Amino acid sequence: MKTAVVILNWNTEGFLREFLPGLIHSVAKVEGAEVIVADNASTDGSMDVMKNEFPQVKTLLFEKNYGFTGGYNKAFSQIESDYFVLINSDIEVTEDWLKPLVEWMDSHPECGACAPKLHSWQERDMFEYAGAAGGYLDRFGYPFCRGRILKRLEKDNGQYDSPADVLWATGACLMVRSSVYRKLGGLDERFFAHMEEIDLCWRMQLDGYKVTVVPESVVYHVGGGTLPATSPFKLFLNYRNNLLMLENNLAKTFALKNFKKGMGLKKAAIRGLRQARCRILQRKCLDWLSAAVYLATLKTDSFKAVGKAYNEYKKLRHAADIDDIKTYLNLHGQDAGVSGIYGKWIILASMLKGTDIFRSIKEKDFYKI
Repeated sequence: MKTAVVILNWNTEGFLREFLPGLIHSVAKVEGAEVIVADNASTDGSMDVMKNEFPQVKTLLFEKNYGFTGGYNKAFSQIESDYFVLINSDIEVTEDWLKPLVEWMDSHPECGACAPKLHSWQERDMFEYAGAAGGYLDRFGYPFCRGRILKRLEKDNGQYDSPADVLWATGACLMVRSSVYRKLGGLDERFFAHMEEIDLCWRMQLDGYKVTVVPESVVYHVGGGTLPATSPFKLFLNYRNNLLMLENNLAKTFALKNFKKGMGLKKAAIRGLRQARCRILQRKCLDWLSAAVYLATLKTDSFKAVGKAYNEYKKLRHAADIDDIKTYLNLHGQDAGVSGIYGKWIILASMLKGTDIFRSIKEKDFYKI
């Protein structure tokens, strides 16, 4: 098997029935590709559907819900292939979505991960929230995409139809090089779900690999299949995991930038760590400002979710130190680079620019690393 296309399922019986037939048909057209369904201890009859309606599809059954991170790590530990594809059960694929991704990875060994354009299943010509045409982060760690900024979605008029290196691509449909995935330890299981793919893609870049959107491939995403946007648990995951992600990657990123500007190893590491601490503190202030808004507007469940997120973050955090960063720079200071960090605050920029925000984002506004 060259390409393992893996759905991690948890109680999505309806989506399996609706979208799995098309996925099986499309994957069968690509030599060496196979569909596998891994199940996180579903209780909705999903595995009865697989047994009775899709007996030709290999299934991996887990004894409990390991989350998105643990589930995929567990699944991929049991699969041997050159490429892994993470794909949600609520994705409708096009006839030839997989081939361009495989061909891109075959011809670009420096690419650690690639992804298709993500369209909305409900509005077919619109980009979809989860990943659109590839993702960026702003200076405070807020994610946004080409084609999606905050809750504003852009129509696909071909404006992103050239392959592009980005900071991250969505885990709703993401192809990764298995050797790189394993080298980096896979998804960070502290995250459970949400932002884990951003963290993985950022770590890939820090390790010297690229993350690319291949727009010749297009898929359609329903979205919100597991957790609705209003879920306090989803809010908790987003606040907690954003901080974990910044601590995983920000100090190394700043240090790498300093090192490439000509700073010595130790000075670049010390300054990078200080810059990261300052930026994370700024992000924390913004988080608590948003929590105050939740409280003032009587959204008490949302306010409590922020507090819970911070308590969990304190328990789970692994703060970088100078020796870690110096070791990293020794290994990757010459070959790594990070694309896709926007030097402004995307929330303020969006408020000021309104519907012109997509056109206002310029290449010069991104950090050069």
